[in-house]
Amino acid sequence: MFIKRLAISAVAAATFSLGGAGAHAAYPDKPVTVIVPQSPGGTNDIVARLISDKLAQKLGQPFVVQNKPGAGGNIGTAQTAREAPDGYTVLFTVSSAQAINPALYKDPGFDPVKDFAPVAAVGTVPNVLIVHPSFPANTLEEFIKVIKANPGKYQYASAGNGTLNHLLGAMLDEKGGLKLQHIPYRGVAPAMTDVLGGQVPMFFASLPSSIATIKSGKLRALGVSTKDRNPALPDVPAIGEQIPGFAGELWIAMYVPKNTPKDVIDTLYKATQDVLADPDVKKKYAELGVEMLTDDPEQLAKRQQADLELWGNIVKSTGAQLN
Repeated sequence: MFIKRLAISAVAAATFSLGGAGAHAAYPDKPVTVIVPQSPGGTNDIVARLISDKLAQKLGQPFVVQNKPGAGGNIGTAQTAREAPDGYTVLFTVSSAQAINPALYKDPGFDPVKDFAPVAAVGTVPNVLIVHPSFPANTLEEFIKVIKANPGKYQYASAGNGTLNHLLGAMLDEKGGLKLQHIPYRGVAPAMTDVLGGQVPMFFASLPSSIATIKSGKLRALGVSTKDRNPALPDVPAIGEQIPGFAGELWIAMYVPKNTPKDVIDTLYKATQDVLADPDVKKKYAELGVEMLTDDPEQLAKRQQADLELWGNIVKSTGAQLN
């Protein structure tokens, strides 16, 4: 009898162990690495850390952010593409890396469609056309008149050839029939410094990086790059209100390596939607000037494809391709 009870107990223990192992294997059952292919402190990094902290609380495992900057985002993106498709490496990136770089670089080291599965788009970051206070225009309408009356006279700064603020300036030129001179800098900081100093009169800057200088009066905002006005600057028009067809935004999104199981993607997507509904996240977004997006994988794929075509055409027309 004792031996029989012992055998039954052993079977029960084995069954419990197997059941426990199965339950424990539910995704995620270990820390998740979040690759941010840009430097610390930028808008994407701030949003990635905000969302990752909330996902960790929601899913019960650490979501550890690692910054892997370089080559405009190509280094970290290419690294993620080579990781195992198991959901334990997530790419938190921006459209400039995922939808512009494939046209900008001859070999970025990854294919944005073939190498990745979309998870969710979580926000858009407007860019603002800002000018030095000495610039002889107070409104977007006046700006266009001044530029058209003085073709080739005025310059705009950028963080470098092929950067988003360069391509937005090129789009402004093309769509508006303007003739602006492009002055590339080696990064946002030196470009912004010279615009603040009046050496170059204008610049497309991300709203989070420029809102303080706009509100202080050190720079003047004339238009936002998104198709609609931004709640943080309700009196500043969308450039498309004056220049039909102009719209360009920086979006932030999550991807995983291609062939990651659908149930893992679904888990990440659903958890992300819960995070985006969190009042703390909404408050932080408003402070940053980031507009919320809730794209599902299919919607994100369509958004990416549209931008691949948009920016591919702009890169081609400007000849901005890099080696």
